[in-house]
Amino acid sequence: MQRKKYVYKLLILSALIVIGMAFILPFLFMVSSSLKSSSAIFSFPPKLLPSEFQWRNYIEAMERMQFWLLFKNTAIITSLTIIGTLISCTMAGYGFSRIDFKGKSVLFMIMIASMIIPYQITMIPLYILMRNLGWIDTFAPLIVPAFFGNAFYIFLIRQFFLSITKELDEAATIDGCGPYRIFLWILLPLVKPVLATVTIFTFMNTWNDFLGPLIYLHSDEVKTLSLGLYVFQGVNITDWQYLMAASVLILFPCLIIFFFFQRYFIEGTTLTGIKG
Repeated sequence: MQRKKYVYKLLILSALIVIGMAFILPFLFMVSSSLKSSSAIFSFPPKLLPSEFQWRNYIEAMERMQFWLLFKNTAIITSLTIIGTLISCTMAGYGFSRIDFKGKSVLFMIMIASMIIPYQITMIPLYILMRNLGWIDTFAPLIVPAFFGNAFYIFLIRQFFLSITKELDEAATIDGCGPYRIFLWILLPLVKPVLATVTIFTFMNTWNDFLGPLIYLHSDEVKTLSLGLYVFQGVNITDWQYLMAASVLILFPCLIIFFFFQRYFIEGTTLTGIKG
C-alpha cells in the first residue's frame, strides 16, 4: 500500500514537471533569442544558451520602439484602471454581501448574467458612445469604465466578504460604528487577499490589453506597449532578436507583480468560494 502511494506521488510529480517544462520552454526560448544575434536564432541545431550574449539588443529595441513613452502611457492607464476597479468593485461587493435591500438577489443575478455577453457585442456601441463624448484618442475610454465596476471582480469580492462572519458587523454596530466605518475600518483590512487577486487580474488584463488601445488610441503619443510591439513587429519583421527583447521587457513587470503578490493571489482565489 505504501509502495503504491509512493509510485502515485512520483507519477503526479513527473506529470507536473513535464507540464511545467511545456509552459516554461517558450519563455526560455524568448529570453535566449533576445540575447542572440540574428543569425544565431535560426542556427541548426538550435542552442538554448547563446554563445555570445548580445545585451545591446535590449537597448536597440527600446530606442526603436520609443519604449519609455509607451511604458509611461501603459503605466498611467494600468494604475488608474486598478484604482477604479478596486474602489467600484469593493463597494459593490460589500453592498451585495452585507446590505439588505429590495431586489438584491435579482440585481445580483442580472450582474452575473452580464458576464456571458461577449465584448465583441458591446464594442461598437461603446465606441459610438466614446466618440460622442469626444474621448477617442485619449486614455478616458480605457480608464473611466473601470470606475463603474466589473461583474467578475464584484463576484470575487462578494464571495470573500461572505466568508467573514457577520458577528464582526454586529459587534461594531454595538460600539457605534455605521456601515461606512464598518466597511473601511473593520472589513476592508480583512479582504486584502482578494484585493491582491483583483489587482493582479486587472494589471495583467490592462497591461497586456491590445484590442482596447487598438480601437480607441490612434496617435503615436498615446499608444501603449502592446500597440507599440505590434507596430514594431511590422516594421522589424526580420529583426527577431529585437522583437524578443521588446517582448521580454513588456513581460517583465507582469512577472514582478505576480512574484510579490502570489501569496495573496493564491489565498484570495482559494477563499472566494467558501460561501455562496
